[in-house]
Amino acid sequence: MTLLERLDAYEKLMRLDKPIGILLLLWPTLWGLWFAASGLPNLWVLWIFVMGTVLMRSAGCVINDWADRDFDGHVGRTRERPLVIGLVSAREALWLAAALALLAFVLILPLNRLVIWLSIPAVLLAASYPFTKRFFAIPQAYLGVAFGFGIPMAFAAQTGMVPAQAWWLLAANVFWAIAYDTEYAMVDREDDRKIGIRTSALTFGRFDIAAIAICYAAFLGLMAWIGYADGRRGAYFVGVGLATLIALHHLFLIRDREPAACFKAFRHNNWLGLVVLVGLLADHHLHP
Repeated sequence: MTLLERLDAYEKLMRLDKPIGILLLLWPTLWGLWFAASGLPNLWVLWIFVMGTVLMRSAGCVINDWADRDFDGHVGRTRERPLVIGLVSAREALWLAAALALLAFVLILPLNRLVIWLSIPAVLLAASYPFTKRFFAIPQAYLGVAFGFGIPMAFAAQTGMVPAQAWWLLAANVFWAIAYDTEYAMVDREDDRKIGIRTSALTFGRFDIAAIAICYAAFLGLMAWIGYADGRRGAYFVGVGLATLIALHHLFLIRDREPAACFKAFRHNNWLGLVVLVGLLADHHLHP
């Protein structure tokens, strides 16, 4: 294998060719930074968190594929992943994940001690998430905590503390993650059932769409309440309102549980996260 071929395999293993996961991890982290700063956050801190998001999502993908290497070959959507077809060895994958996590840790060293301490559970959450699919009925909730842990870290970096607002934002992100990752799990429902993987799509069963609707409602309700408590005004709530319309569109897309439509709804959550952020940015600009 040439160097370029190996780098291409690593890129696919880290899912850098599929940035949707980076964005779903980035939006809540940026919500946290803007809420914590009550406006534009420190640009150095912003850069560290954006780069750290890319590195930790990449490390998480590598660990996920390493943990699922004996399952992915039995799932139509994942049977061509680099570990499954032998382009990357299991040992290489572990070294790559460790290197990415180490780089992410080095990035936060200039920040305060609280951020460094919070990085420990952040790494443990990212590394352990793939294994929750063996025993936890709703691993998507665990994913929501892992994907949202940048929120308390953002508050710690910006303010030196983690107030209740940060944990409410994290809770909102958990509901959002359950909604969008259940849509994702609906794509592989039958394959997951055959190989014994636990997912929310299987746990919710025929109530899957209702459960997604409830989770969207809880997420949007919490985001509206957090904004109200923070003194946000019109532009922020326009953003939450647009996010509500997008969520309703997702429920329309998945109404027949057709895999391609469910996958489209999952990917479309990028726009939902973005409009919440744009509303927050606009509100801080209009009402600093």
